[in-house]
Amino acid sequence: MAYYKKIYDPLHGFIRLSSAEKDLIDSLAFQRLHSIHQLGVAYLVYPGASHTRFEHSLGVMEVATEIFDRLVEKGDFFTDDAEIQYWRQIVRFAALCHDLGHLPFSHVGEKRLLGEEGHEKWTLALIESSFLRPIWDSLQKEHPSRSVMEDIIKTSIGKQKLRQWGGKWEQVAFAPLEFVMSQIITGDFFGADRIDYLLRDARCTGVSYGLFDYHQLIEMLCILPCEMEGEESLTLGIEENGIESCEALLLARHFMHKRVYQYPSVKAYSFHMARFMEKLYAKTHALSSLNRYLSYTDHEVLTELRAALLDPSHAGHEDALSLHVREHRCLAMQMPSYLKLEEIEEWKTRYQLEDGVLDWSFIEHRLVDSEASFPVLLKNRTIMDAKMCMEIQIPSAVSSWIYVSPKYADSIQKAIESSGYQPLSSIKE
Repeated sequence: MAYYKKIYDPLHGFIRLSSAEKDLIDSLAFQRLHSIHQLGVAYLVYPGASHTRFEHSLGVMEVATEIFDRLVEKGDFFTDDAEIQYWRQIVRFAALCHDLGHLPFSHVGEKRLLGEEGHEKWTLALIESSFLRPIWDSLQKEHPSRSVMEDIIKTSIGKQKLRQWGGKWEQVAFAPLEFVMSQIITGDFFGADRIDYLLRDARCTGVSYGLFDYHQLIEMLCILPCEMEGEESLTLGIEENGIESCEALLLARHFMHKRVYQYPSVKAYSFHMARFMEKLYAKTHALSSLNRYLSYTDHEVLTELRAALLDPSHAGHEDALSLHVREHRCLAMQMPSYLKLEEIEEWKTRYQLEDGVLDWSFIEHRLVDSEASFPVLLKNRTIMDAKMCMEIQIPSAVSSWIYVSPKYADSIQKAIESSGYQPLSSIKE
């Protein structure tokens, strides 16, 4: 592959780009990522967290390429050099595309505005759009027997998410090797997306918990046989000597959730921004078309936020005020797993709470990181499930949250305690 451009990244050094990759990066869809914070509003708590989806996407491409090249060195799963070069390019394109559909401030408003479909549905729309089609058409001419755009979609979004949407994607077929290619980007344990965001977020926030030896992890990756949907398939696994690096990754993710992603002050800021964005998008119909969707970045939201701050009649005034004035900001409290929504709703009546002073984000099915399941290739060449090899148990870092106006914080905290639960943490500043 000939490289025509290089960009210096503080995490990975020089990242080199082909002519086609440069065209993708220069597109309107990709340039928009310059204006979307990777960590949403976490920069209001961690001032260094000003990095964007732009550099993260470049980093994912670099890590995914390193994983791909290492897998090629270790196996003979490809039939010839032409196939290797084709899939290497698909993986690189898919890595660049995987976050194209994000809303302003990344995940902050995603649940409220996009629901279960998430940003991936807009990523799909962008990959299929006229903005990027000329790039895919050029590669398609070089590989007329391939389905270039479909391969990029499957690799960047992954089997599980595509099948959630139903329609033509419900029964989408993934050949064994295609599934592995998608795992390189989206995999829960070894995906380049996870590796880059943990390292980058840790570096930018200054929270060292997210650092781990990813070079050792990549060195130990391998493609292993597995059974999937009753058929023989392939999946990403790891050699026995890489178990410790897997444990380090899972611990890094756990502690980054506790100290950054699920940190109470970050959750409080994110709550107000998400609620503000919900009102803004309802007013502007920003989800009505792809062009309107692309026209919104962090800059447009912040401009509207400033206007709302100065205008008490603005629908988002209270949230704008809360984002700027500490005394107005809701407290974010972790919700115990056994606390039922009916109890929280009853508090509204008991304390005669006005609309907007008590809210919650409820996670019905929590992620359980301790149930790590991937194949491990032992030194004696047998394969064992990771759950039988790992020596540490990593609890879930994902919680449900209650958001309450400071005026009623003491009353709600007492109500939580009367349910037999002492909150692990809350934000009162």
